[in-house]
Amino acid sequence: MKTKIFVLFFIVSVAITSCCNKGEKQVEDAMHHAEWVYNATIYEVNIRQYTPEGTFSAFMNHIPRLKELGVDILWFMPVQPIGEVERKGTLGSYYSIKDYTRINPEFGTLEQFKQIVDAAHNAGMKVILDWVANHSSHDAVWIAEHKDWYVTDSLGKVVSPYDWTDVAKLNYDNADMRQAMREAMIFWLKGTDIDGFRCDVAYEVPTDFWESTVVELKKIKPDIFMLAEAEKPELNVMAFNAYYGWELHHVMNDIAQGKADVNSLRNVLSKTANFPEYAIPMYFTSNHDENSWKGSEFERMGDAVPAFAALTFVLPGMPLIYSGQEVGFNRRLAFFEKDSIDWTDAKNFTALYQKLIKLKKDNKALFCPELGGALEEIKTNKPNEIFAIRRTVENNKIIVVFNLSPNNVDVTLEGNEQMELLPWEYRIM
Repeated sequence: MKTKIFVLFFIVSVAITSCCNKGEKQVEDAMHHAEWVYNATIYEVNIRQYTPEGTFSAFMNHIPRLKELGVDILWFMPVQPIGEVERKGTLGSYYSIKDYTRINPEFGTLEQFKQIVDAAHNAGMKVILDWVANHSSHDAVWIAEHKDWYVTDSLGKVVSPYDWTDVAKLNYDNADMRQAMREAMIFWLKGTDIDGFRCDVAYEVPTDFWESTVVELKKIKPDIFMLAEAEKPELNVMAFNAYYGWELHHVMNDIAQGKADVNSLRNVLSKTANFPEYAIPMYFTSNHDENSWKGSEFERMGDAVPAFAALTFVLPGMPLIYSGQEVGFNRRLAFFEKDSIDWTDAKNFTALYQKLIKLKKDNKALFCPELGGALEEIKTNKPNEIFAIRRTVENNKIIVVFNLSPNNVDVTLEGNEQMELLPWEYRIM
């Protein structure tokens, strides 16, 4: 691995004491982030592929390892039963849900899932559940009795969104369906003590549903954490704490492949101004969609993987680690079939992620908006290849210099500081 990591110095952060004043009290009350959110790292759990058994019980053995890694939030892909009608592959998609308030028996029991939540909480971690509100399976328990809860075409046939032929689109013009969906979310919040939801294709569901539902969820758990699989500013005004940094992800891939340079990165980062100042972008080099359909981060980014992993930790936002990334697992995982992660850490990626997680956790300058330091770019004489940034809060300052190119670069920073960076090398000061 060509990239070398230089951690020159950093100052331990001051504890968080309060949230900043956001203006209107209604918005402040709605979008309060829990204190544990601001320096958190989120970790996506693919139960089916996590162990040879693919069960909750087998996953329990990994909780001490994840605690040692330092992650704060465990995001579980959907745990409900998967539909059989129009099923894709042998086991089907997690996102074709047959019954919103039951457990997929392939994974285990509801009691075993509760045990995972309890164990995570005891280890100091939070748990969020993937929630699929846009569609269900074609044989979902709702569909036979409540066809009016679904979108139908002119012939009365239930519609599938996009080319997702294994799922049926839900009808948000129906108030009864909305209430049933809300009650299903409440079921998990009350029944398992989870800490929030990652909401699948949140942009396809009406914003007012999310806003009204979050009001009800907060009555049960005031510090609930809501992550939208969307990059739609209106969702983060009153409903969601965090959103997907999809566009930045695509630009990172393009830079690694020589299709773009640092100017594209600057352009994407400027668009965060379109979101509320308290909205948290989630940044990532992989996730279940990217890994299975576009390839592992090594397929897409090659030698640039460590640099872009570091970038997701030092930008104002929340970094994501997908199952297996912390050991440098370099293969696409099957999506509709049983597969398994090889937990051999041949490239020592565990140490890399432990350092990055600790760096973010210990330095208030790297906290999420609005407690962390603003992103300030440092001018250089190589703007197409070098991305140099500064984030400062109180007496805590972090400076990071990235060479986002496959070439050796001699760079001069403002103030005439000079350094030579190897291909894809970065330095954290």
